[in-house]
Amino acid sequence: MPVADFSLNGKVAIVTGGSRGIGRSIALGLAEHGADIVLAARKPDDLKAAAEDIQKLGRRVLTVPTNVRKVEELQALVDQSVQEFGRVDVLINNAGTNPYYGPIQDADERAWDVIMNTNAKAVHFLSNAFREAVLKHGDGGTIVNVSSLGGLRASAVIPVYSVSKAALIMLTQVQAITWGDDGIRVNCIAPGLIKTEFAKALWDNPTILKQSTANSALKRVAEPDEIAGLAVFLASPASSYVTGQTITIDGGSNI
Repeated sequence: MPVADFSLNGKVAIVTGGSRGIGRSIALGLAEHGADIVLAARKPDDLKAAAEDIQKLGRRVLTVPTNVRKVEELQALVDQSVQEFGRVDVLINNAGTNPYYGPIQDADERAWDVIMNTNAKAVHFLSNAFREAVLKHGDGGTIVNVSSLGGLRASAVIPVYSVSKAALIMLTQVQAITWGDDGIRVNCIAPGLIKTEFAKALWDNPTILKQSTANSALKRVAEPDEIAGLAVFLASPASSYVTGQTITIDGGSNI
């Protein structure tokens, strides 16, 4: 056995929001290290394109169109994954949304519910379903929740999103301390500003971009592929004694 084992051979990984951006990059990174992949997102065409990239790596892939705000679809996602591959070992809770920008007091109920249900509630219920599937094979598993630097540092621009991502960081800790006896490790990634379509309203705004990079050690925003390596580490045996942690990946902007 290697001293640092990053192999995911024989493992099956579910990646939500896996059709583009950070989720797609993480899915490709996991596949490069041997995992078979289940891609979940809302749009079938985007899923198909991402799946083709994974197949080129020689890995098996299943696409499951999923609205993570519907609990029954989260259970169906796990059920279909087990039906196709016989087991699940890794869960990447990456799906997220933020339809509201502006003062916290102006966020209406609909925006609040959409953000919280997608970014926090869905992670809770999907992780529960994943745990039940892992307990059946008894070999343990790993969960990586994708939060945000916004969950560690308050934002007046994306305030409800910040609250939801802070909740996800605590959920990670609660899951980790509760499920350690089950052989399930749970960790969290907190990216800074990443050049994705999801975050375009931020990095495409010159004022916000300047503010975001001015105090960064690397003085730039990241590309989605720069997040994948950390996800592979946390999903693999290389991080076998790491759980309950939130690791920022922000180019040094939170030093």
